Amino acid sequence: MSLRINDTAPDFVAETTQGTIKFHEWIGDGWAVLFSHPKDFTPVCTTELGYMAGLQPEFAKRNVKIIGLSVDPVSDHSKWAADIEETQGHKVTYPMIGDPELKIAKLYDMLPADAGETSEGRTAANNATVRTVFVIGPDKKIKLQLIYPMTTGRNFDEVLRVVDSIQLTAKHKVATPVNWKSGEDVIITPAVSDEEAKAKFPGGWKSPKPYLRITAQPK
Repeated sequence: MSLRINDTAPDFVAETTQGTIKFHEWIGDGWAVLFSHPKDFTPVCTTELGYMAGLQPEFAKRNVKIIGLSVDPVSDHSKWAADIEETQGHKVTYPMIGDPELKIAKLYDMLPADAGETSEGRTAANNATVRTVFVIGPDKKIKLQLIYPMTTGRNFDEVLRVVDSIQLTAKHKVATPVNWKSGEDVIITPAVSDEEAKAKFPGGWKSPKPYLRITAQPK
């Protein structure tokens, strides 16, 4: 099954470093970032997990939970966590999903159905496609997918920026322009008429083109 933005994120039951979870129940009424890894004890992923641990308070401010996944047993994750804290300076306190039977990797279309049923004997190269970031909303729908190659570390500051944009635009009839950061001007969506915009954006807007109406970020 190919997953796209606005599809419902597949639910699952899995073992994690913090016990058994049912994914949708674990998300609750907030947001979630699920990010996957091709193998434990790999160098780029070690830096990523550590950075996310340091960034976790910023996600928490936005009511976003973090959860990692790697196609190795939970027992390996716990050992890896010690290396991450030692080398990256941040303790991983979010759960890490164990996926030794590759069930979740297949469920999320990160590995093909014929990839087998065990992580044993598989290398990071075999699992190269298990490097996706999913942002999932309170409605359990996928809001963002980012897929990276193994040799390129992911930019989680960008994920945080996108969360800011998605949460803002879910509440207001605006979109965010290129390279937007929280607090900067936004764009009134085409679905809003000028009459409606006058009521919603009393501060007015700049309109270099009829279809491009720029206004201050709503509070």
